[in-house]
Amino acid sequence: MTKVLFLIPNLAHGGAEKVLVNLANNMDKTKFDVTVQTLFDVGVNRQYLNSDVKYIGGFKRMPRGNTYVMKLFSPEKLYKHFIRDNYDIIVSYLEGPTARIVSGCTNPNTKLVSWIHCKMDNPAIGAVGFRNFEEAKKCYNKFDNTVCVSKWVMDYFSKTFELQKPIQVLYNTIETDKILEKSVEPVDDIKFDDDCVNICSVGKLAVVKGFDRLLNIHKKLLYDGVKNKVYLFDIGEEEGSLKKTAQNLGVENTFQMVGYRTNPYKYVKNCDLYVCSSHSEGFSTSVTESLIVGTPVVTTLCSGMTELLGENNEYGIVTENNEDALYKGIKKMLTTPDLLDAYAAKAKERGKAFRTEKTVKAVEEMLESL
Repeated sequence: MTKVLFLIPNLAHGGAEKVLVNLANNMDKTKFDVTVQTLFDVGVNRQYLNSDVKYIGGFKRMPRGNTYVMKLFSPEKLYKHFIRDNYDIIVSYLEGPTARIVSGCTNPNTKLVSWIHCKMDNPAIGAVGFRNFEEAKKCYNKFDNTVCVSKWVMDYFSKTFELQKPIQVLYNTIETDKILEKSVEPVDDIKFDDDCVNICSVGKLAVVKGFDRLLNIHKKLLYDGVKNKVYLFDIGEEEGSLKKTAQNLGVENTFQMVGYRTNPYKYVKNCDLYVCSSHSEGFSTSVTESLIVGTPVVTTLCSGMTELLGENNEYGIVTENNEDALYKGIKKMLTTPDLLDAYAAKAKERGKAFRTEKTVKAVEEMLESL
């Protein structure tokens, strides 16, 4: 049996954290002895790990400046501190600090995998979590294989780091059957309005998600006579700012921040449209989940979106990454007769391509090939 360790900063309520839990839970335990280890023992996704997945928690809280402190120590010293057992394969799941730690492994019998989720298109971004870019470049080139969540992420990473080792794309593991099962549960805390278009988005309330753009678009659509309500599902540091802006625009009753939900799927399924307004993404878990439940998508052009929705908008509408283009894309979706229904059917069709069994098998085959 192959002993595999996945090292991740924490299991908070992010897309990558959720995807790792999905992957670890669904791997073949007759072939793989799976351990998930966190640097910081915090996060809501910890509770969703199955009992047949070993878990090692790190520090009980995540102090400010922890990345700076870790940079005081070499990768080798950090590895000895955090990794106390021997493994056949160690996966750094997320870029930055975990990659620096795993690169400190000196056991020639242990294979190392780096899993990249975000677009690294310049040395400054690539150096995050490392002492400098040169150290980052040296560390990433120690891995036997690099996995990227989209072709876009892979192309930027290869170019930025001048990678000399194998690199490939593996799509996120989504628990499709569970999502479909949970999506039909009743919604009893929100009354969706039948007299308007219900728009939703799921994601941390952070600047990178571009929810300020969606707020402005919501106001413009109302001005255009397109009745709509927007529901945001999650929490984050931008919540206060968004609420204040919504009040200033007079739309606080139609632009609602619902908060974090353990089952966002039932809300997404009951909405008419899913919008991703992000400035940047790796490979959007939320957009994938929206396709699975059959809710049409309009999104800005980010990493992975054309892979999800097609180069020519076959399965959803991808716009240029600016507010005006997104506004026009949403308005087209909502005002063109029968377009919503057509894309709802296309969403269900596309969602089938990301079935759990298919994505997990691809990961297992990668690990077995090392």
